[in-house]
Amino acid sequence: METSCSKTRNPFTGAEANAVGVKVEGVSKTYAGTEVLSNISFDVLPGEIFVLMGPSGSGKSVLLRQIAGLELPTLGTIRVDGQDPSLEETRDRVRLALVFQAGALFNSLSVYDNLALYPREHRSGTEASIKERVMHALRILSVEDAVSKFPSELSGGMKKRVSIARALVMEPQLLLYDEPTSELDPVMSATISEIIATLKNEYSVTSIVVTHDRSLALTIANRVGILMEGKLITLGTAKELAATKDPALVDFLYPKIDIQNPRFKKLENQKTP
Repeated sequence: METSCSKTRNPFTGAEANAVGVKVEGVSKTYAGTEVLSNISFDVLPGEIFVLMGPSGSGKSVLLRQIAGLELPTLGTIRVDGQDPSLEETRDRVRLALVFQAGALFNSLSVYDNLALYPREHRSGTEASIKERVMHALRILSVEDAVSKFPSELSGGMKKRVSIARALVMEPQLLLYDEPTSELDPVMSATISEIIATLKNEYSVTSIVVTHDRSLALTIANRVGILMEGKLITLGTAKELAATKDPALVDFLYPKIDIQNPRFKKLENQKTP
């Protein structure tokens, strides 16, 4: 998949904007003496879809929070468009949006008010212009019929799409997704993957996606990085990963079900003194 040009158009105003690059350099993170990220380094190009994969507990979501500026690395640096994402001036200058795994919609607000909250709080436009932005985002995600509903009335797939629509209302240059297809059926997972790719192709927003979804990663990503035990063990295109002979990577990407010699029994045997 080719990486889009870094020049893009704001989907709401039509004004020219810039997708932004991300640089992660020597990042380590320690909690209570336990290292969960170890010397991670990679670049994400403007307009790229970059996917982070790895087993549960490998540090993917922790790294995403560092990129979003929600946490600080113990060691190393992260730069979004050359700036520290944890600083207020960076958040004022670079439009960054995070799509949480559980959606993080406000249950007491309607879908419309969930999407309108950010521009209202930041006083970015009249109520009429905010309505236009909200409805446009909902139409892009094909959930305009849910505008008056509350999150409790939505299916899992609709919540995911509404969450992405809410991020779009922020007019992001960088979109971060934490497990966007988790707990979804295969068809809805494919739909979310198509949405991420379409947003990239039409608006050139830079996307970083944390996922266990092999199909998403190997279909829409420009590049995939795989974390294991807090370390970035490989980084490459889908084609390069498909050609790997590394046993650990092959087992992670293409696990085989062996009922005669199940892996949990192997683990039990390894722990037996």
